[in-house]
Amino acid sequence: MTSSPLKVGIIGQGRSGRDIHGKLLVQLPGHYRVAAIADALPERRERARKEFDCNTYETWEGMVDQEQLDLVVNASPSHLHYPISLELLNRGMNVLCEKPLAKTPEEVDQLIAASERSGKLLAVFQQSRYHPAFQQIRRVIDSGVLGRIVQVDISLNGFARRWDWQTLQSNNGGNLMNTGPHPVDQALQLFGTDAQPQITCIMDRANTFGDAEDYVKLLMRGPGRPVIDIEISSCCAYPQDAFNIQGTNGGLHGSSDFLEWLYFKPEEAPPQQLVKEPLINADGLPAYCSETLTWHSDTWTMSLPEGQSLFEHMTERLYLMLHHALTTGAPLEITPEQVRLQMWVMEECRRQNPHIYTGESAVAHT
Repeated sequence: MTSSPLKVGIIGQGRSGRDIHGKLLVQLPGHYRVAAIADALPERRERARKEFDCNTYETWEGMVDQEQLDLVVNASPSHLHYPISLELLNRGMNVLCEKPLAKTPEEVDQLIAASERSGKLLAVFQQSRYHPAFQQIRRVIDSGVLGRIVQVDISLNGFARRWDWQTLQSNNGGNLMNTGPHPVDQALQLFGTDAQPQITCIMDRANTFGDAEDYVKLLMRGPGRPVIDIEISSCCAYPQDAFNIQGTNGGLHGSSDFLEWLYFKPEEAPPQQLVKEPLINADGLPAYCSETLTWHSDTWTMSLPEGQSLFEHMTERLYLMLHHALTTGAPLEITPEQVRLQMWVMEECRRQNPHIYTGESAVAHT
């Protein structure tokens, strides 16, 4: 295991490359050092030299040709993630790619093959796997107190109009590709990554100024699996719980900050059996099924290290996992194979919504 910080090159100094990756990496000086930045804009290169005390390059090709890097962070625009990551792997670089990793499962297959040929690591920046609320949900489900999970609702809703480059299909934009990788990754973890779910998806353009969708309703289902309902809407003026889980013994609901769950213990419930005749009460009058269950409840409130934001916490967790993988050979916790299934789900969503993905440039606003 190396004792010196890993040397990192970052492609791009936009909202992701600078505000997420660059700012977090400087907080982990024992693990990483920002050695180089590549960005086409001279003002961004100048700012990076001052902020990170690193070498800067106009092109990512120039950066990887000149620098001896342990890791390259691909924070280029979304539609460039796949081709740049593929070339980096072919050049023998370890790669951490921003989401979305690619657009299709076939593109992910090519990235996996390149990683295997080069013997280099391909990691994906799906930091929401480390969301404290999601990890708590997994602990509650795994404890068994909710019984068999019947349905999981995940929503990332709000009301917003958007008009930037991430609203365009040509840039791999839209709510499905911009926001979707996070809830879809979480959903597949709860559904199980050992099988392809059956997909039903409805998409719409509501408040966007681009040609990609900003409303997504996605259902996953399969034999012996929970039904998972994902909603990503930019036209929801009354957003409610981010999570709502239904189980045979109880349920859980809540937000990113607070969760509560309610359940009964089957061994404490009164014994019942099927009655085929009409029910009557003690007075001989028609009756309805009624029983008294002893309910148990618990809550969870998010607590982060002092001075650390939620985004910083999730990003740090991912980078520490990645450092462990790079320096010890430990397996990745978020694998390209898992992300391939995510890309398959999204491709099926697009296939079911030809009115959105026709190649035309129709927009919601004129």
